[in-house]
This record gives sequence, C-alpha cells and structure tokens, in this order.
Amino acid sequence: MSSSAPPSPPATPASPAPRAVTVRRLPLAGVLRANKPSDIWFKPATSVVVSAAIPNVALLVLGRLDLVMYTMAGSFCALYGHNLPYAARARALAGVVLGMLAGVAVALVAASLTSSAVILVTVGALLAAVQKTLCDATRIGPPGHLIFTFISSASLFAPQTTGQVPGHLALTLGAGAVAWLVGMAPVLVRPHGPERRATARALNAAAAYAERPGHAPARGAAAAAVHAAWQSLLATGARTEARRALERLVVRAEVALCAPGDANAAQLRAWAAGLRGASAVPRPDRIAGIDDELLGVEAELAVGQPSLWRRIGPGSPLLPIALRTFIGCGLAGYASLALGIGRPYWALVTAASLYQANVTLTWNRGVQRVVGNLAGVLVFAAVVPFAHLGPAALVLCCLVFSFGAEALITRNYWLGSLCVTPMALLVTEFARFQAPGELITDRIVDTLVGALLGVVAAVAVTNRRAGDHIERGLARVDAARAAADRTLAEDAPGPAALETARRSLAAALVELRAAADTAAGEWWQRALPEERVVTAEQAGHRTLAATVRRQQAPGPVAARG
Repeated sequence: MSSSAPPSPPATPASPAPRAVTVRRLPLAGVLRANKPSDIWFKPATSVVVSAAIPNVALLVLGRLDLVMYTMAGSFCALYGHNLPYAARARALAGVVLGMLAGVAVALVAASLTSSAVILVTVGALLAAVQKTLCDATRIGPPGHLIFTFISSASLFAPQTTGQVPGHLALTLGAGAVAWLVGMAPVLVRPHGPERRATARALNAAAAYAERPGHAPARGAAAAAVHAAWQSLLATGARTEARRALERLVVRAEVALCAPGDANAAQLRAWAAGLRGASAVPRPDRIAGIDDELLGVEAELAVGQPSLWRRIGPGSPLLPIALRTFIGCGLAGYASLALGIGRPYWALVTAASLYQANVTLTWNRGVQRVVGNLAGVLVFAAVVPFAHLGPAALVLCCLVFSFGAEALITRNYWLGSLCVTPMALLVTEFARFQAPGELITDRIVDTLVGALLGVVAAVAVTNRRAGDHIERGLARVDAARAAADRTLAEDAPGPAALETARRSLAAALVELRAAADTAAGEWWQRALPEERVVTAEQAGHRTLAATVRRQQAPGPVAARG
C-alpha cells in the first residue's frame, strides 16, 4: 500500500507559447576570447600527425606527392573519436573512414563525369548538407562535418578520369586504415582511459558546483559532465569490475549535483585526481541504497537509442540546419564562380564551417572564421619561402600545421584557423608550386564571400520549430518528474526503480536545457516560455534531490516541493 505523501508542485502548464516575435542582437563581445584548452588536445594532434606522416613520407620517397590529397582524406579520420571508449571508438572510427570514403567517391565520380563548375558546386553543397546532418545526428563530435566537407569539396575540383577513381579511393582507404590503427593504439596501454577521463570531469564539475551551490552555469556544466560520463560508461559494452568502480564514482558526482550542500568537494576532487594515469580506480565507501542503484544501469542499457531516421526524419531539429548548409554553401560557391575565383570550394567550405545549432553561434563562428583566415594568410606568407625549398620542407610544414591546429582550436576557433589556413594553402602545392600572391588573394576573397553568404543563409532560413522543441522538452520533464514522484510515493521502491526514475529525469532536464539554449540563440524567433522553463527546472531539481535522499535513507519519504 502506498504511503501518504504530499504531492510535488503541479506540472508546468502546457499553455500555448506566446506568438510575439523578437529579433535578437548578434554579439561581438567575447567572440575572440581564448578559452581553456581541452584536456586531451594533444591526442588528436599527435594522432593526425602520425597518421599523415606515414603515407606522406611514403609518397615523398616515391616522388608522388601529387597524390597526397587522397591519402590526406584517410589520415584526417584520426581526428575523431578521442572522447569515446575504445569499443565505441573502434566502431565510430570505422564509420568515419567509410563515410569519408563515400564522400570522396561521390566527389571523384562527379569530377570525372562533368567539368561544369556549377554542377560541381551544387553537388558540393548537397554533400555538405548531408555530411552536416549525419554528423550531428550520430553525434560523432569534433571536428564534425567540416573535415568531410573540406575533403569532398576539394576532390570535386581535382582533375579526374573515371579510370583513376578506384586507385585514388584505394589510397584513401589505406590511409584510413592507418588512422584507425593509430586511433586504437592507446588501448594497449590504458584500456579504460576515456572512461576514466569522463568520470574525472564529472567529479571535478560536481565539486565546482558543490563549492558554489545555486550557481546556474556551474550546475549546467556539472549536469552535462555527469550526463557525458554516463554516456561514456554505457557505451563500453561489458560491465567489468573497473567499469563498475567508475560507475560508483559517477553516482557520487550525481549525488553532489542533486544535494550540493551535503557534498564534500575536496573528496570529489581527490577521487578525480586518483583517476589519472593507470593506477587502480578509487573505491569510495559503500552507501546503502546508493550503490544498489547501479542495478538500474541494466535498465538503461536495455533502452535502445532512437533510430537514425527518427533523428533526421520529418520534424527533426536538424533539418533547418541542413537547409541552411545547402543554401549557404551553394550561394557561396556560385558567387565565387561569378567573381572568377579558380577555387570555389574554398568559399563553399567557409560557409559550411559556420553552421552551428543556432544563428547566434553561427554568427560567432563567422567572425572567428574571418579573423582566423585573414591572419592565417599572413602566416602562410611568412612560411611559404621555407615550404618552397623542396618537397620535404612542404611535407614538414603541413605536419607542423596539423599539430598546431589541434593544439589551438579548442582554445578558440580563430586561433586554430591560424594553422588550418596555411595548411590548406600548402596542400594545393603538392602537385606544383604556385604563386603565393594569387593563392592569398583567392583565399581572402573566398573567405569573405563564404562568410557573408553563409550568415545570410542562416538568417534567411529561420528555425521556427526551436520553440516547439522546448514545449516537447517541458512535456518530457513533466512526465519524468511525475514518474519519479510515483516511485517516491511507494512504500519500498526497488533500487533499480529509483535509479531509473532519477536518471530519466536528469536526462530530460539536460535535454530541456539544450533545447532552451538552442532556441535562445535564434535571431528571429517568437517569445520563448523562459519562465516555464525555469519553473520546470527548479521543480525537477527538487525532485532529484528528494530521490537521492530516498536512496540514502530507504523508506517512505515524500518528494520535497
């Protein structure tokens, strides 16, 4: 028989969203500010250098550097998947290699069948839209669709015959296999490295929130870190003893997130520090009712992910971004052709690089791209005399810039462009050295054209469904909170039931915050239900806290209103 418990606050009313339309200012402050670098920036940096050096040196010895573009397509696959556990990384890297191969195949076949620049630009814009949509839907992570688009767009304008296509694709596949091996090599040394780093981030983020309870940005960062840690652990396959120990640590981070006043920030940071290196995973003291909740992880594993079609089909929030990408890339490429630029794919790639979750983020990326590219051509002008000393110097410069791009790009996109731009210019010289002045002029014009028309397309193609996604997010939070309340009202809910209810509510809150942030960045959007979002988040956080208290002290406990 259920215990008598005061009800939680009523669900947020599903009142229709206001229809007033607002136009938001596009910011400039802080767009170029350098951020703290990623804690694993050196992993993609070293991986891409090793992956590119092997085929590049082989081609240098053979005197066939004109084929570097095809091996580079496979080598750049080493940039992906460094935040994933190795079992998931193996699958993801294989998918990246096959996706790269498919994009290059379409581009090379198109280049061999037509010499019409207009048709090639159209194919490039379509490829860019498809690559953007699939990368976002699969959540492959940085660097996203940009590498695919850069390679396939450049391949479209590489002189090609049908008979050459299989050999060039074989080079891409071979370099991709090298990239897969390089990306998987660390598993031999530290088989649980990605999961340990994700758990440490969650513990540190929870400690930061425990030190500043009530601070909304700190809470959002902690919730995202905990969510990411669970995604990492749930993607690892077999639940080994080491993984179960990591799960217990993530649970401690969740408890601190739900009840920061009771958390020991120093202990959380000590556990995080203990995850460095390859030493044994810290074992926190067992807490009755909390560690038993790990039984609920099996329930989480039993719930399948939504299908790819469901993520990209009708009503998907990705479709407006895909349309923006297609229109913006097409316009940029056509404008470059109209201006007589010989490499319209540079303008196309510039437009493709801009598109983020909303117009505000797209605008920010546009500013960063323009500043970074303009500064990058100056770097190219400074190093081109050395690069022209010979083929070996050219290969060395490209490898150095590959490393520098990954070292800088996590601090700010424009800083990474300081290395990406000269590298892209140098790649065009593997077939033959060219006049630096012409390359610099074309790059500047294509950058300005691509950025301008890319932002215009983002503004013109409005995402009016962003508000609808907030409404659906609110409904999911209300449903998850109601389910948690029902579980709390039981006399003796099982640990798995409590865990499932809490995790479902936590995931719904993360999705609601992401939907609200995305909609808030749209330039032309109806007024958003900000008050309802705040109310739903506050009520959800209180229910999460009540769930944790129930797990720590089993028995009939009312959800705190």
